[in-house]
Formats: sequence, structure tokens, C-alpha cells
Amino acid sequence: MQKFDFLVIESDERRAESVTTALHFLGYNPQSGAACVSTDESTHEWRAVYIGSVDDAEDAARQLELLGPAGEQVPIVLASDSAWVERFTEAGSPFSRRATTVSFPLRYADMAEALRNVHGRKASGQPGRVRFVGHSTPIARVNGLIRQVAPFDSSVLVLGESGTGKEMVARAIHDHSPRHDRPFVAINCGAIPAELLESELFGHEKGAFTGAISARKGRFEMAEGGTLFLDEIGDMSLPMQVKLLRVLQERVFERVGGTRTQRCDVRIIAATHRNLEKSIADGRFREDLYYRISVFPLELPSLRERMEDVPVLVAEFNHRLLRRGLGVVRFSQGALQALHGYAWPGNVRELSNLVERMAILFPHGEVRAADLPAKYRSHLTNDTMQVAGLLGEANEDALPTATDFGCGNIDSLGTLPADGLDLKDHLAEIESGLIRQALDATGGVVAHAARLLRMQRTTLVEKLRKYGLQSGLPA
Repeated sequence: MQKFDFLVIESDERRAESVTTALHFLGYNPQSGAACVSTDESTHEWRAVYIGSVDDAEDAARQLELLGPAGEQVPIVLASDSAWVERFTEAGSPFSRRATTVSFPLRYADMAEALRNVHGRKASGQPGRVRFVGHSTPIARVNGLIRQVAPFDSSVLVLGESGTGKEMVARAIHDHSPRHDRPFVAINCGAIPAELLESELFGHEKGAFTGAISARKGRFEMAEGGTLFLDEIGDMSLPMQVKLLRVLQERVFERVGGTRTQRCDVRIIAATHRNLEKSIADGRFREDLYYRISVFPLELPSLRERMEDVPVLVAEFNHRLLRRGLGVVRFSQGALQALHGYAWPGNVRELSNLVERMAILFPHGEVRAADLPAKYRSHLTNDTMQVAGLLGEANEDALPTATDFGCGNIDSLGTLPADGLDLKDHLAEIESGLIRQALDATGGVVAHAARLLRMQRTTLVEKLRKYGLQSGLPA
């Protein structure tokens, strides 16, 4: 069950609806403080609070108390004309660092930007609470391990499938360590030819080899005092492993072509998607190096093991897209259900790429199950496809025509799933899909599509606005 994560305190019903709609669009699950009567943690996991018009100060204070311990740390978003703005944003206020404002009429982009700014202000201070994106149990465990190992200089070995975010974990450890104000330097050991890796790590002197026209620092020197992240260390050649082991044991090295011994003070974080114990058994990885780098092993879960984090990850990727100037995109419940059944071989990186692709195709719109590329719905059964509004879909690039689908004359919607479904969302998905097909069949001419759907043109225009389908249509 999805927990409520954004408390909304707003006396103006119209504004409250605007705020909750924007938050739903951004991937949150908001709840009105007036409707929340329990502090039972099984129903919520507060990530932020919005405070707007306050008719009754005592009632608003009671709603704020529903945050419980989270009230001491969650970001605060206030309507710019709220009577409580000064209380939370004035200089010297204990809340000012985690408070920001939004203006009305409210736009999705404004809310997303406000949340990004307040998160940025909190992150720019002294390292505090670790937050690797997600609310699932596996990610909570990862956050706990990061918090435990960050203060120490122990070597960390980050394990996990490709695309799970190993470099992000390494950066989180560095950012929350005493070395956070010194360099974080990363190198992919598997992407650099073996004959060049030594120079990349330790640097070289002028004339050390053909093409060495000047002296150059290596990654160990660049990371001095900070953290060196050795990604895909499992792909490193055996001769290079011997040289790296010496540096880790003695904390000294020489540049290629040089004779001067240099000392180094760096923290080592390594990562690999390979099974190093099997590589040791196969003679492809040194056992002594393995024990040197794996003082604190930290294994990342695959996306398949943390599917409940998908909505949170989508919201995070939308924030990043906004910073790059792209439009955010919302996934319908049917689309999210389709994504939950996919295997995700590319893990979080693959999800990030999908969100960006959908944001380009449907900027500021809603992605339905039928809009997803074919591979993300190939696992659906016929009954499930009927529920998601996908029957008759030939491929990811072409929707069925209005005639193929029956357009307004649907005889069967399949059987009801054993665990039920959200009827409102299901009907909206069917309606949106039929409207898309009617527009496709009529070349995007709204008047013709309205006739095909047996409705008034003005009614169709409102529905286009409702489902975010108006962009790209002929004027």
C-alpha cells in the first residue's frame, strides 16, 4: 500500500485541489491535514508539508503536529501570501533553511522548482541525514550502511548490477565523510585500455612514452585528501592489480617514467558488477587485493527488488529534467502497473532513460500504458492488456485505428482482476486511449475527432486539456 508522504494544510478548497493535483503529477502521494486524524506510521511517511491559507491557527497547528518527529526535518512549502510565511522564512528562524514559497495560480514547474531549491539549500550545509532516493526497505538499509561507514576511512566495495547507482553511493559516502570538502575523483577501470590505466592512475613524466609531451598528474594525485572511486575494478588486468595493491598497502607510488616516490592520502571506494569471489576462483582477480578493498562491502539492490520506489524515482528524474529545461511527465496508474511487471535489466539507469524519452514525447502530459514502448508491456496477459486498454495494439509506434478498437462500441473490457482495480483510473485510461485513436484517425483535427466520438467539440477540447493531449495539434 502506498503511504501518504506530503501533508497539505490549506483552508481554501480550490487551492488545496490545485496543490494536491500538482503533487500527484510530481509523483507524491499528498493528504489533507484536515482529513488526517491519525499519526499511525503504517499510513504515512512524511517527506514534506505545504502550508497555505490558514483560517484557524489552532487547527493548523494541530495538523502540523501530525508530522510527528518528521516535523523537525521535512521541507516546508508555503503559499507566498500565507500568514505563516514570516514565521518560517525570516532570518534566524530555525525553519528558514528548509522553507520556501510558491505563488498562485500554481504551476507544476513552480512547485517542482520550489522543492528542488529547498532540498538544495539543505544539502549545501554541513553533511547531515543520508538520503539515497527511495523509501523501500532495501534502500533504507543502504542509507543506514552509508551513514555508518561514511565517517571512517575504511575501504568500501560497492556491489550490484549495472545501472543500480554504484557511483551515486560512492558520492554519498564521500559527501557525508570528513573528506567532503576535498576532491571526489572517479575512474572507470574497465573503460581504459590496460596499457594506459597505469598512467591514468599514477600519472606520467614528460617523455615516459610516445605521446607523453608533458608531465601529467594521475587520479591518485588529483584525489589527494579526498576520495578515489575505482569503478568496475573487476575488469582490471592482473599486472595492474599488483601495482594497485602496492599503493593501497604502502600508500606510495611513482609516476610512469619517474623515480620520485610520492605519498598519497586518499580514501578508496571500489565498485563492480562482477562476482569477485568467482573471479578469484577463476584466477582473474587477486585474493589479497579483494580483501584490501572489501573492508566494508555494500551491495545495492536491483530495481526489481525495490519496485515500490518507482514513483519516487520518477519524481526525482522529473526534477532533473526540469533543471535541464525539459518538461516533466506523469505516469498513469495503468502505466505504473505495466512497469512493475517488467524485468528492468538496466535497473535505475534504464528507468531514468525511459522517463526522459517519455518527457520528450509527452512534455507536461500523462503517459498511459498504451504509450509505453512495446518491451515494457510485452509481459502483460490478454486480460491485463484489456484492463490497461492495450488490446489490438500492434507495436510501440502505432496505435489501432478507431475502427479497430470499436470506438464507442466496446463489447468487453475483460475480467476483473482478483485484487481489483482503480475504476476511475481505468475508465480515464480507456477514454484517453480512445481520444488518442480518434485524433490519430482524423490527422489531429479536433472537430473531426469530436464527430467520430459523438461529442461536442468544446467537450473534447476540455478532455484534451484534462489529459494533456492538446500539445502538437493543428491550430
